[in-house]
Amino acid sequence: MFAKAFRVKSNSAIKGSDRRRLRAEIQTSFSLSANQLSCLLPSKEDVNVVKICLNKGESVTVYVVNKNPIFFEMNKRIYPTVYTLWSYPDMLVSFTTWPAVLPKLVGGADLMLPGVILPPPGLPVVLQGDLCAINLVGNRAPVAIGLANMSTAEMLAAGMKGRGLTIFHAYLDQLWAFGEKTHPPVIVPELSDQQQEEEGEEEEEEEGMTEAGGVGNGAVNLPGTVSDADADTPDLGGLRLDVETEQEGVTPPAGQATAGDDGVEDLETLPSAQTSTDAGSEREAAHAVATTPEQMDKLLLQCFLHALKCKVKKADLPLLTSTFLKIYMYPCCPEGRSVDIKKSSYKKLSRFLQAMQHKQIIQMREFSKGVESIAVVNWHHTELKSFTVPEEATADERPQAESESEVVYQPPEISSFYSIPSKLVPLFQHAGLKKDAALSSVDVKNIVTNYVKSNELIDDCNKNYIVVNPTLCDCVLESSEYHTVSKLTWDDLFNRCLARMQKCHQVTFPGQRPVVRKGDIKAIIIDVAQRASNKKVTLIKNLDVYGIDAQKFGNILQQRAQASVTYITPTGTKDKLDLQVQGNQVHHVAKILTEEYKILPKYMEGLNKAPKVGKKKR
Repeated sequence: MFAKAFRVKSNSAIKGSDRRRLRAEIQTSFSLSANQLSCLLPSKEDVNVVKICLNKGESVTVYVVNKNPIFFEMNKRIYPTVYTLWSYPDMLVSFTTWPAVLPKLVGGADLMLPGVILPPPGLPVVLQGDLCAINLVGNRAPVAIGLANMSTAEMLAAGMKGRGLTIFHAYLDQLWAFGEKTHPPVIVPELSDQQQEEEGEEEEEEEGMTEAGGVGNGAVNLPGTVSDADADTPDLGGLRLDVETEQEGVTPPAGQATAGDDGVEDLETLPSAQTSTDAGSEREAAHAVATTPEQMDKLLLQCFLHALKCKVKKADLPLLTSTFLKIYMYPCCPEGRSVDIKKSSYKKLSRFLQAMQHKQIIQMREFSKGVESIAVVNWHHTELKSFTVPEEATADERPQAESESEVVYQPPEISSFYSIPSKLVPLFQHAGLKKDAALSSVDVKNIVTNYVKSNELIDDCNKNYIVVNPTLCDCVLESSEYHTVSKLTWDDLFNRCLARMQKCHQVTFPGQRPVVRKGDIKAIIIDVAQRASNKKVTLIKNLDVYGIDAQKFGNILQQRAQASVTYITPTGTKDKLDLQVQGNQVHHVAKILTEEYKILPKYMEGLNKAPKVGKKKR
């Protein structure tokens, strides 16, 4: 459904009555507690209602919180997005498929039953038309949602063949791209009772083999190495969705060397680790001896403070702890060293973050069972403010900071010109100019003056007059003046020439080729209209002529005026957007245009409609 780009028709803040209706509808449709609903729709957070039009013409309403779409409504039914399901993975019944199927779902294909994996407990019980989620092997984080085309009994009766689910929305589609484009968290798949029993038996057998091997071979436990219990813990942090490589991401069996519960290990290092030689094992052992828990704690704290100070922004919060570790902390590790939480005194990421919360550097929040996030960062904390970024790290971060910085708007250069019409071509031929050549008013005066002087048309008795020759007669005189006007003043000649020429303007944006258009440049229209109940709204048009992004301008205006902004697409246009803001906001619009965008007042129309400030009563 969202495989192709859609068009935004309007974007406005939600009303109080609509917020209450939305909360009631979500609570009725999905089994969420009051606490979960409050976290999902905080009463103090702004909720935007975005109405979009899909490529096939369907109208969809999207509800956005903190720049992420959380629900969308279509045909009077509400659906959660993947951003919501990542925080509440148990909101919908889930089916599991292979990672290679994900690109097909993103492209708009439906989920076929041969691609559904049958778990040991059996398929979940659904009815035809039920809303379901789809996840991948090894990760419970949903990557798509859709409606069941048949019940569970009908799926089994059909031999798991045919169309299983009609997909509405998927990770990596255009609706996902409308948000902050974050990636799915790693959520551990729940094991059935039978799987837990089998895994327990395998652990007992492996423990017995390890003990026997340790006694026979005289193995010695090195300080700082991973314990037996930790080695049995599967590495779930390294699992992630990779569409390009189509990795299956299956959880490694117990007994392999992994990074632990909260560690995230690079998948590219696993094959080399499995095929490493004895010399490589000795080097790893020597490194393990050299790294003490105190040193790892210090490195962990350094990467934590470095990530908060240089990489995490206020707009990124709340931030999942697994994402924070993998995307933000690991890149801050100095070259030649690696962060291994198992070798620290904390052993787990959750314990380390709880310690940071106890220091009041951050505040944690649990979205659902086992899914934690960093909700608040105390940017004024003394330890964070006094932290200095290592020199070797700052050089690597400069290109990233430059690429991530927003492009500063620069106003265009606007120039007025006059183009030569066919009637005036004989007057400008002596200057080597042809039809439609663009000239400034100064150039026109200079060329006409040279023509008059070269043809000796200045009156001998009064040099303020010019004698009209046949060329000037055809170019600047009306047909009724052919036999009555024989002389013209300089000003009259210039004004007649400019009046008969076609006005045009040239717009030059920095780093782009100049664009020449006929007529005067359109002014930014600021109009005040009256709506029902004597309410006023301010309309802003023609922002695109000056290269101003209407949505960015609307966000600034919404913050300045503290009023809702609606985006309107004029009829007959596709990429053009006009703005409508509640109340008379002419003062705010003019101030933003002149101060933020450096647009001159002469290019604005309607500044006189600003509310007049009355005299204060004494």
